[in-house]
Amino acid sequence: MSPPRKKLLAAFRSPVGKKVLTGITGLGLTIFVLVHMLGNLSYFSSDPNAYNTYSEFLTGLGPLFYAIELGLLAFFALHIVTGIAVYVRKRKARSVGYAKYRSAGKPSMLSLSSRTMIVTGVILGVFLVVHLLSFKYGTYYETTIGGEPVRDLKRLLEEKFTQPLYAFGYPAVMLLLAFHLRHGIWSAFQSLGAINPRLTPGVYAAGGILGLLIALGFLVLPLYIYFGQ
Repeated sequence: MSPPRKKLLAAFRSPVGKKVLTGITGLGLTIFVLVHMLGNLSYFSSDPNAYNTYSEFLTGLGPLFYAIELGLLAFFALHIVTGIAVYVRKRKARSVGYAKYRSAGKPSMLSLSSRTMIVTGVILGVFLVVHLLSFKYGTYYETTIGGEPVRDLKRLLEEKFTQPLYAFGYPAVMLLLAFHLRHGIWSAFQSLGAINPRLTPGVYAAGGILGLLIALGFLVLPLYIYFGQ
């Protein structure tokens, strides 16, 4: 391995490097869930084939689609591994827990969201596996659009979200996602040194609002299907 690569690897293995890597992957995944949420809203289009058309467009990208999937998988893996590493290091550094938590304000922004990042992160990781097994690798239904056979993901979506476990479990996890993003977005920008201290409260509030909007965008679909059937 060349000296520059060794230095780069050593930098990412350092405590600061792990936080930077967690921030970069976190922001990348935030962009992904935002785009994914907007794609899901195609279900509400006046065109009954819009959702399946959107799905078929993505899979129709061929090698590019699989490259994106591999990239996302790498981002998820790095985010989980570095996030756990940062958490474990913090726990080791604090050998005696606090008797009482209190919001530290700037610059730590200690809050319930920050203290439960590892918990919400683990739940979201488990949810991701269940989500993939239920939808990406779920029952394959087929329909036609313009005379061409395509996968009928809309039917699978409606089948799943008429079940109470999915209809209410999915929104519950999305609320945890909002909680995770509330602190995570601000923390990512802070780790990258991209926040002016005077803007900290505004960035933290914006992260919370964006997280809530993403969660609402996701949870409206299962509830609409469940109560609309």
